[in-house]
Amino acid sequence: MNLNKLYLQDFRNYRELELELDSGVNLIVGENAQGKTNLLEAIAYLGSGKSFRAQKTAEMVRFSAPFAELEGRIFSQSREQSIRWVLFPASRPRILQQNGVKKRSAGELFGVFPTVLFCPEDLLILKAGSAPRRRLGDQALCALRPNYDAALTEYQRILEQKNRILKDRLENPAVVEILPEYNARLCQVGALLISYRARFYDALGKAAAAYHDRFSGGREEFTLHYRTVSTVTDPFAPVEVLRSQLQEHLQSHYRAELESVQCLTGPHKDDFDVLLNGISLKSFGSQGQTRTAAISLKLAQRELMGREWGEEPVLLLDDVLSELDARRQDFVLNQIDRGQVFITCCEPGRFTKLGKTIEIRQGRIEQE
Repeated sequence: MNLNKLYLQDFRNYRELELELDSGVNLIVGENAQGKTNLLEAIAYLGSGKSFRAQKTAEMVRFSAPFAELEGRIFSQSREQSIRWVLFPASRPRILQQNGVKKRSAGELFGVFPTVLFCPEDLLILKAGSAPRRRLGDQALCALRPNYDAALTEYQRILEQKNRILKDRLENPAVVEILPEYNARLCQVGALLISYRARFYDALGKAAAAYHDRFSGGREEFTLHYRTVSTVTDPFAPVEVLRSQLQEHLQSHYRAELESVQCLTGPHKDDFDVLLNGISLKSFGSQGQTRTAAISLKLAQRELMGREWGEEPVLLLDDVLSELDARRQDFVLNQIDRGQVFITCCEPGRFTKLGKTIEIRQGRIEQE
């Protein structure tokens, strides 16, 4: 899977850009605020219809322009294809075309041009609370397993209804009589989530460990531990066993949930730990180690998606080289040798042996 050519008009700070791209590493070099991340945003938007930065479509249209246009010529699913977006600054709906045919929604592009992004904010995956880590797993699993997506949506719906019941009991105590029914449904769907997650995190951890081993020159052993509710002794157990253990856990928290007026436990509290040489990265990892481990997780996610679809998703790495030592920088630039990669960098003089270097200045290509 490759993006062979990118065309932008009035997207962010790009008045007009036409760019031929390498099938290997594309190193995008330039000072801050020149448009490097804007380029990655455009590439990610092509296949998903989502921005990892903008809350509103209008933010991506160059100031005073009537519309913005993005078009990519890609090789995907064993054939040449095109994706074109037209974005408007007002409330007018955006336009999507695939191979010249108008599409109703970005959902019709599923699997055509997937990307995996790492940006500096992703350091929160390993250093902040559990929510970013759950989000990483849920997003990847929803892309890989449609049944997981459906189960997660159902679980969140039931959980919201249960929380409403717990709050309503303050004014209507009799409403708690239906709580056991909701707990039973939560356990049934939650057991499916745990089963999916256990297998995903096992595969993700093994793949990430291999990348981190190469990153660190074999000096750091990466391990990932999936954590769910304490009564689940083996997350790989049959779903019916997991359901029974979840039921036991919820029953033990029944009185506490009534008193706190909220759902205190379940798969929606799941998390995972990353250890380097047996030591918690969250508590004791350096900035460089944390960044390396986060990149390894993204590379592992990409590998799992590639195994599933038979094509490597395009990898987007925004500002990954800072705070990495020379050996780890070389790994990013010259050792990620599978699939197409885009890397942004502020340091002049950088180059890659596996592709091409593109210098950006004020939304224009300075040299290639």
